[in-house]
Amino acid sequence: MATPNYSYEKRQKELAKKRKKEDKLKRKGEGKPDDGSDDGEQTTDMPHGTPPDLPPTESAP
Repeated sequence: MATPNYSYEKRQKELAKKRKKEDKLKRKGEGKPDDGSDDGEQTTDMPHGTPPDLPPTESAP
């Protein structure tokens, strides 16, 4: 059985990492979100449990 070529595997991982980093910088430069989701949904300042169509409730003193 042949021995694994670890240096080849390492080089492939490094190239993949470099490619991913370049893609991320490219997306960032275009103004797109860097998380990979392109659903176009806008984020709000409301907590995650609050529906966006309801006004926030006021707390009693």
